[in-house]
Amino acid sequence: MSLMAETLSREKRHQFAREAWQVLPHGGRDSARLHVQCGRSHHVAVVYDTDAGLVYSAPVRPHSHGQRDLPDTMHGAAEPEQWFDLLDVADDDELPAWCDCGHRSLSRATVLDWVAAGEHRVVID
Repeated sequence: MSLMAETLSREKRHQFAREAWQVLPHGGRDSARLHVQCGRSHHVAVVYDTDAGLVYSAPVRPHSHGQRDLPDTMHGAAEPEQWFDLLDVADDDELPAWCDCGHRSLSRATVLDWVAAGEHRVVID
């Protein structure tokens, strides 16, 4: 982690992480260190190894895919937005995430522990 990344504002840090992920070849597929899934095998988050350090990426959306009160949008039109952050910058512990079950949050410290332990795939409730 560079000193510059440690002093970035939260918004700039997210942009820095997104840019670090965007330059990875093959959409980062070969640089994924950790995949987090829910008990129903939905993808919750991925940690990538980038030149800027570990980058956390997760889809975020205001409500679950299965709710009956979805906004009035065409099927498939409301794709979740990807959220990026530098994983080893710890100004807060909560990391937002989402899967088809709904909104979630993960602990930054716990995700770092999983990476340090060499986990490649973690299933959460």
